[in-house]
Amino acid sequence: GMAGRLEPDLEALRRELPAPDTAVLSVLLALLAVAITLLIWRVVQGRRSSRKAVLLLGLCDAGKTLLFARLLSGKYRDTQTSITDSSAVYRVSKDRSANVTLIDLPGHESLRLQFLERFKAAARAIVFVVDSVAFQREVKDVAEFLYQVLVDSTVLKNAPPLLIACNKQDITMAKSAKLIQQQLEKELNTLRVTRSAAPTSLDGSATGGPAQLGKKGKDFDFSQLPMKVEFVECSARGSKGEEGDADFEGLEKWLAKIA
Repeated sequence: GMAGRLEPDLEALRRELPAPDTAVLSVLLALLAVAITLLIWRVVQGRRSSRKAVLLLGLCDAGKTLLFARLLSGKYRDTQTSITDSSAVYRVSKDRSANVTLIDLPGHESLRLQFLERFKAAARAIVFVVDSVAFQREVKDVAEFLYQVLVDSTVLKNAPPLLIACNKQDITMAKSAKLIQQQLEKELNTLRVTRSAAPTSLDGSATGGPAQLGKKGKDFDFSQLPMKVEFVECSARGSKGEEGDADFEGLEKWLAKIA
């Protein structure tokens, strides 16, 4: 009796109140979405901040080690061909805590890939040093090494910014960054065609050939890569030779930007 009489009232009340489950559910879903977004952001940031290394790569005698020494101490010193890596913390500016670890990797043909293998996962950015004077003679070797770096699966996945540092600009015979970029694009385009038939990538995984460089059916240029590529002209010796300062303002600005 009593329950039967209350039924219409309860029904009316039920109609007036918003369905609690949908309201609560939408709030919970919104909170969940925020939590997931924050989590993804932290993972991505964490990955990036755990990658603190700037790798200095290039052929033998490109001037990597002198560049490394000059960036750290400002002083000129005689260098020899490196057979192992050197690393040091580079502070981007005096008053900020921003710093990166510079790692100078050997350029010798028999060593460079194994050192790249060891450090590539830690790379926040890569500086690829080119000898602008010997470039015409070395263009095939430079492109070959650069190609191996660019099709590496870890490098492609992390896509660290890449700076091509056209060194030794204090010497009259040095080629300009513009010319070096054009020649490298041409050479990498040729390599891409001949290499796409090769069965393994740098880390030895036979995944039906290495990654395709650039866009299929288009001539290769650096803008097609997943990472941002920039070119600067610099001189680790500097125009005044051993007495003066190095000329690498562009390189320093770039390091400050990626730190």
